Amino acid sequence: MSQTDGAAPSSPAVDAIVTGDELVREYSRGGGGGFFGSANAPTLRAIDEVSVAIERNEVVGIAGPSGSGKSTLLHLLAGLDVPTSGTLTIDGTDIASLSTRQRGALRLETVGIVFQRFHLLDSLSARANVAVPLLEAGHSKSARRARAEELLEAVGLADRITHKPGQLSGGEQQRVAIARALATDPALVVADEPTGELDSESGARVLELLGTAADDRAVILASHDQQALDVCDRVIRLRDGQVVGRQ
Repeated sequence: MSQTDGAAPSSPAVDAIVTGDELVREYSRGGGGGFFGSANAPTLRAIDEVSVAIERNEVVGIAGPSGSGKSTLLHLLAGLDVPTSGTLTIDGTDIASLSTRQRGALRLETVGIVFQRFHLLDSLSARANVAVPLLEAGHSKSARRARAEELLEAVGLADRITHKPGQLSGGEQQRVAIARALATDPALVVADEPTGELDSESGARVLELLGTAADDRAVILASHDQQALDVCDRVIRLRDGQVVGRQ
């Protein structure tokens, strides 16, 4: 199962889906192309030498106050961003070795993403929203339809497959988003504040679904919500881009 202290070992864990070694992510604070030139622009170190290994069959939380680097670290571990320095490996592939197109293909196959505000397409039904990653992956219409209906049934929305997002509650929309994240059977699911827009009852059901998803994959939750962190096998705590605690 999970490592008890959350520390990243010097060599990757045997069943690690994501491994980051001394990850740094810096951003320019501005000044690009101005009178003084971009070379003089100050930088913000959003992530400062963070090392972590996330294994299959575990739920890992990333916690910390606003501005601590939670979302930045989550985006790195999901392959949505690349580190300024350090080594990041997702499902055995070094992210730095990939082009932007190749990273997109890796995410489509390997990573399912759940956003705080759902990011569903308003004009599509629940079934069609869940099928979007399968369409991008080139699956047939019949296969997309069958997989989407299977997943919506699994998240308790078999009677909502033709409903559009505007006809669904916040909790139902987040369950559709989870089904979509699972569509390609990814090795990793990441969720950024998945309960941030939900009441406590809906949030509890969403967290139960995410916990179940870790039965055969890795799940990472970035959240300040203690209810969400309580379902995690371990929690990495950040402040000012650095790890200040692991439990």
